[in-house]
Amino acid sequence: MGQSPRERLGERIRPDGGVVLLTVECQEGVVGTDSALPELAAVVRASGALRNVARLVAAAHAADVQVIHAVAERRPDGRGANRNARLFAAAARLPVQQHSGSTAVRVAAPIEVADEDLVVRRLHGLSPLAGTDVGPLLRNLGCRTLVVTGVSANVAVPNAVFDAVNLGYTVVVPGDAIAGVPADYTPAMIRHTLALVATITTTDEVLGCWKSPRGSAGSGGAVSRG
Repeated sequence: MGQSPRERLGERIRPDGGVVLLTVECQEGVVGTDSALPELAAVVRASGALRNVARLVAAAHAADVQVIHAVAERRPDGRGANRNARLFAAAARLPVQQHSGSTAVRVAAPIEVADEDLVVRRLHGLSPLAGTDVGPLLRNLGCRTLVVTGVSANVAVPNAVFDAVNLGYTVVVPGDAIAGVPADYTPAMIRHTLALVATITTTDEVLGCWKSPRGSAGSGGAVSRG
């Protein structure tokens, strides 16, 4: 008999099998109470996505799974930042700026950053992977599967998923640990785009796999796709 969806997921993300958890732009200035993007911050909290990211990070720490936090920053003088899209011009006019060293670029509560976590900061572009240290770090860590969480489902998350797939990594996306605006855009993005290239699952499915040997124990529900 073939493996069940739960068993396949367990094999892909078992703690000793080269899995890394990536959080994308889960920073105070994006998802915190003083966000530059209050609509996105409200959705990520109301949907439970931020809480689920925190749960995944805590479980990764307990299971000895490497965590990388990808943070978007901007120098106060804007040096090196992109100016080639409307999005960048709009971001430069926001009342809260993601300036390096400011509270806005700290990983947001309730996510806890452990000493062994890696925090990667980028000053340009839209992707947590393209042109950043994330790619080389994943190679050096022996990563085979990347679990992608965070915001936004509009831009940074799909960029991360596509770039990881293009680099040869298997990607897993807990659909309830990402968010975008409007709220109903996220399930559409998952169904029509991310599900074509990544394994779509849930936070509880991932937690169940990380709590049991090789992800085979327990009787949790089936993985959505992948």
